[in-house]
Amino acid sequence: MAEGDNRTVTIAAIARLAGVSVPTVSRVINGRSDVAPQTRERVEELLTRHGYRRRPPSMRASSGLLDLVFPDLDSPWAVEIIRGVEDVAHAAGVGTVVSAIHRRTSSAKQWLDNIRTRSTSGVIFVTSTLEPPQQAELRRLNIPVVIVDPAGVPPQGAPTIGATNWAGGLSATEYLLGLGHRRIGFIAGPPQLMCSRARLDGYRAALEASGVAVDDALIQPGNFYHEAGFAGGTKLLDLPDPPTAIFASSDQMALGVYEAVRQRGLRVPDDISVVGFDDLPEVRWCSPPLTTVRQPLSEMGMLAARTLLRLANGERIESPRVELATELVVRDSAAESHQ
Repeated sequence: MAEGDNRTVTIAAIARLAGVSVPTVSRVINGRSDVAPQTRERVEELLTRHGYRRRPPSMRASSGLLDLVFPDLDSPWAVEIIRGVEDVAHAAGVGTVVSAIHRRTSSAKQWLDNIRTRSTSGVIFVTSTLEPPQQAELRRLNIPVVIVDPAGVPPQGAPTIGATNWAGGLSATEYLLGLGHRRIGFIAGPPQLMCSRARLDGYRAALEASGVAVDDALIQPGNFYHEAGFAGGTKLLDLPDPPTAIFASSDQMALGVYEAVRQRGLRVPDDISVVGFDDLPEVRWCSPPLTTVRQPLSEMGMLAARTLLRLANGERIESPRVELATELVVRDSAAESHQ
């Protein structure tokens, strides 16, 4: 391979000369941080020596698309993330393709087949598991990835965007404790999601710090959807010694709790206090308006899109793991305990 002859220079050829894998060369080209300094220096030297020409940033990002992938699209919080991604993509002159893999192997395969046929600058996965075959194919295609609220441990080198879920779970529980509640029910999210586990850990930490024993009977499983909130709320209200407050780890589940309370002829917050998590737009209009932990969903989408565009442009990012702050929003669904 003659020096400076870019007609025969490929990433595979550079990888062979450097004694590294093709994905490693791709990470160097894209400015990824997960490459050893000596390896990066060797690859950069070979790229320069053999005249490898990188696509200009303006061509790489502005001519492509951002793929935004959810496991499902039946939740209003997905709309908030889409809104944030679309705002950034529109400002950058980049299109957005939204897909749902539906947790089925056939859906993932079809999505991969589709992505090979279009000019994709990068992919944002939201609460989705990035399986090894997907990881390998995206590396082969040299497509960068950003993950929002990862399910499990994210792939090495993939930046992640989340919120301070542990702090949010802590603050919601501390607020209820401050109102005098000692029997506080909790409806959890999907256990495979790191954000769900963090919210549960924050709930436990607040109780333990206040000297209140964690009662496993007051913890119900959930999945972030209305039906799980209704089912969990029903079980909690049917306990011989029911809780005086329920913290649902999503707003949709909190609204499901509202319905369980209504069907028993009880009232929020007169008979039981309820707190949610997300601060979806509709919860300020329910009756009573819901006290909840605001998760900056739109901002998370915006940051994920900005991070992905930087990677697509070959720029380095400051941190591979970013958590945006949550905030307790106090409305009318929680009151002082009378017990």
